[in-house]
Amino acid sequence: MGEDLRRSGMPTVVAGFFGLSVLAGVLVMAMVTPAVAVTSQTAEASMTVFDKLPDYLALGSGSQQNTIYATRAGAPVQIATIYNQNRQEVAWDAVSPFLKNAAVAGEDRRFYKHGGVDVESVARAAIGNIASNGITSGSSTLDMQLVKNILAQQALQVDDPKARLVAYQAAIDDTLQRKLKEMKLAIGLDKTYSKKQVLLAYLNITGFGGNTYGVESAARQYFSVPAKDVTLPQAASLIAIVQQPNRQNLSDPKYYKANKVRRDQILTAMYDVKDITKKQFDEAIATPIASEVKITAPSSGCLYAADAKFACDYVKRLVPTLASLGPNAAARTAAWANGGYKIYTSIDLDQQDAAQAALTKSAPANESRFALGASAVSVQPGTGKILIMAQNKEYDNSANGDPLTTTAVNLSTDRSYGGSSGFPTGSTYKIFTLTDWLQNGHGLNDVVNGSVRSFPQSSFKAPCDPGALSGSPYAPKNDSSGEGGPMTVLNATKNSVNAAFVAMAQKLDLCDIRSDATAMGVHRADDTPKKPSLLHVDPSSVLGTNEIAPLTMAAAIATIGANGLYCAPTIVDKIEGPDGKELAGQQSNCSQTVTANIASTVAYALSTVLKSGTGAPGAPKDGVPIVGKTGTTDGSYHNWLIATTTKAALAVWVGNIQGTPSLRTTKNPQGDQSLRNISIAGTNGYNTKFNIFRATMKSLDSNPAYKGGAFPLPDQSLLKGRGVPVPDVTGQQPAAAKTLLESLQFTVADGGPVPSSVPAGQVARTDPPAGTVGALGDTITVYTSDGTLATTMPDVVGTARAAAVTALEAAGFAKSKLSYSWVSSAAADLCKVLATNPAAGAQTGTDASVVLTIGNGGSVNGADPGPLCP
Repeated sequence: MGEDLRRSGMPTVVAGFFGLSVLAGVLVMAMVTPAVAVTSQTAEASMTVFDKLPDYLALGSGSQQNTIYATRAGAPVQIATIYNQNRQEVAWDAVSPFLKNAAVAGEDRRFYKHGGVDVESVARAAIGNIASNGITSGSSTLDMQLVKNILAQQALQVDDPKARLVAYQAAIDDTLQRKLKEMKLAIGLDKTYSKKQVLLAYLNITGFGGNTYGVESAARQYFSVPAKDVTLPQAASLIAIVQQPNRQNLSDPKYYKANKVRRDQILTAMYDVKDITKKQFDEAIATPIASEVKITAPSSGCLYAADAKFACDYVKRLVPTLASLGPNAAARTAAWANGGYKIYTSIDLDQQDAAQAALTKSAPANESRFALGASAVSVQPGTGKILIMAQNKEYDNSANGDPLTTTAVNLSTDRSYGGSSGFPTGSTYKIFTLTDWLQNGHGLNDVVNGSVRSFPQSSFKAPCDPGALSGSPYAPKNDSSGEGGPMTVLNATKNSVNAAFVAMAQKLDLCDIRSDATAMGVHRADDTPKKPSLLHVDPSSVLGTNEIAPLTMAAAIATIGANGLYCAPTIVDKIEGPDGKELAGQQSNCSQTVTANIASTVAYALSTVLKSGTGAPGAPKDGVPIVGKTGTTDGSYHNWLIATTTKAALAVWVGNIQGTPSLRTTKNPQGDQSLRNISIAGTNGYNTKFNIFRATMKSLDSNPAYKGGAFPLPDQSLLKGRGVPVPDVTGQQPAAAKTLLESLQFTVADGGPVPSSVPAGQVARTDPPAGTVGALGDTITVYTSDGTLATTMPDVVGTARAAAVTALEAAGFAKSKLSYSWVSSAAADLCKVLATNPAAGAQTGTDASVVLTIGNGGSVNGADPGPLCP
């Protein structure tokens, strides 16, 4: 049939006899029903419009499918197909000859003879229009149908809904102006492109019912085969659809009868023009449509993703930010809608599967007693690439999902990317106070007071938000009633002692702590560019009251894994455009936000958490060095474990997605469930995070690509910091003691008088005691003696031991503070006190320790004579 013939140089009926302006007059007269009075002005106006039209439309790609990929065993795997229209454009050789011939025989038998407009058919159409007194036929050629489809597709790309509707109606309404427009543009197409190009463009763009366009998608949807493999009856059935897509498609058996009528007409036409043999014709006519149809339902969207559905949804929401798709958000969105892109993500499906299995086992989605949520997110230190994005609830953005087990909310990320408004992070936020502590010259071995107490708001600094420091004193509680007293910052970190960290923050600037958090990418999950919501800086923020997404906390702890290099999370590694050319993915955005020596020292402190501290139950214990921090909110409503190796960071959150009405009380108005007071999957809910983390991290560590190594050694100067030992000022006058302590940059507080053996008015003791390494600015409480325990040492030399003990007890000395030193002596001095310390007559106190030197009466080696000396 001459499929490869080109229009250039080939005479056509139209071009051979008429100029376009003359043709316009002929077409007007032929297409307008005589029932309408056509004046010379009407014809002239129509020809003017005709002349002003562009000569042709460029053949471009229509809206196509986008595909999203992840990796499995290191190789790309398609996980989702996303499209506005179910269309896959294919090349000439990927289309069966049956389809090409069926289209020409059934829709435009003179396709290879006319020049875009078939004048003979137009004349026949005019007779029909006269008979029906209206424009019932325009004898549309394949070129004209292609023009109509292109204009309709262009209309669908208009952003404004009202303008889109107007443009679409103009593209499909049966009017004289539209027909003239189609005809001129069809002639232009035929002059510009080969018949082969026009026919292929038609087959790739035409509609086949619903949201399905093009023969490739239609063949796959209705027959589950590619377009190159359709049979003769299948090809005729597909082309039969284009006449009336919504009445003759194959989506429902109720349309089969109408499709068969048109199919058989096309088969007859193919036989008439000798495209097929009599045998082929007879076999095709006898083929029942039902025996051919094998529906593969379209599966656009993340709901139908094979794996990592929430990661798929996250990628979709990132489209307006992907610079490779266009110069601005609107252009990128339009490009994505037009389709044809392949997005390759950093998600590792092997690790994703391991995390999903751990979540499913330890945090079942069908938990019905309360709204249990859980998330596991892994980020690669040094790159920011997201390796895992998993949660316990299944993805379903339809209206038909089970409200108990499914959700469309991505628990791992921010609200602006399909997430929630975040969750309070508890003590995981302490890593930022620890960082700021070291940045300000303090050390890990500095001693702070971890005792529960009230902290006046005025004792904190927050110059960036003075209003944050108002109201009643802040009175945090420790997680365990046994915690408290002086402790090193290192131990406070290992055991996550709340009061100790609040005491540290008291010596710092709350705004600086926020700045350190922000530098590691931390922001509230409800933060948006149009409505920023800065991290709170009130004293409670130190213990993690800001609501943050797990992905954000994973990236923050990854900063420590990369020795202070923060990398913003990315998930799109690369993009392939519709033309097959590779485009850039998300650009890496890394910066050294924490100096290496500070980061390595923070890592050293956080290593104790996983070795023997609060995070030990979640440690994989597989030999891979790991550092991290636990977090538990008030009431144990939310639990966290964030940790990192040098190659993989992981954040696990478990908590209440929302309150449960039946659990609401005065003290718990939200109705949240304490995870410590419930058993989940056979274990206490507090341990759920550990079980998820341990299994997921073991899987990451088992992969050589993610198996971390040793962390850099801590800065030795930061272990001690700028702290100094508390001097012994016992027996000094308070004023002198204060001068000395303040010279060492301690803050001095008066503890008042206490019972002591030190002379009244002199310093009895300090808290913390002498020898403790204190941090600069630490408060040293000085207690003065009231003298009530002062006394003179009795003279008991020469008396028997028993008598000496009785005399000392009578003088107020405690028997528990008496000790003995045996020395060799004459037999006559057996059991006699030979000396005392303090010496007889010395000034001392009844709280002092007393050593009695006792003669052994000649016992060997000066040993205690035992029963010989009661």
